[in-house]
Amino acid sequence: MSLTDTFAALGNDVRLAIVERLLRDGELAAGDLVADGEMSAPAMSHHFRVLREAGIVIQRVDAQRRLYSVRPEAMRAIGQWSLTYREFWEQSLDRLGHVIEKEKRK
Repeated sequence: MSLTDTFAALGNDVRLAIVERLLRDGELAAGDLVADGEMSAPAMSHHFRVLREAGIVIQRVDAQRRLYSVRPEAMRAIGQWSLTYREFWEQSLDRLGHVIEKEKRK
């Protein structure tokens, strides 16, 4: 799993919505995720495959149902990446603020 693959997979509105729903509701059957009927089953299968290949979700088979859940490791990797860059930008903005304050005092 690479962050590039993760972000590429989540860059699609449908896949992002699937992941958000799984995060909110926990493990769900594929049928529950497509219940609104706005998308064909083959199209949804494609989105599930992309999410599985990116390492974002896992699939479990229970009799006739395909159950999906979010891999905690994937969310942890995204969170860690975000925190790293948040710290970078906060420090950069703090330095910029100090420079601006210095210039104002001149």
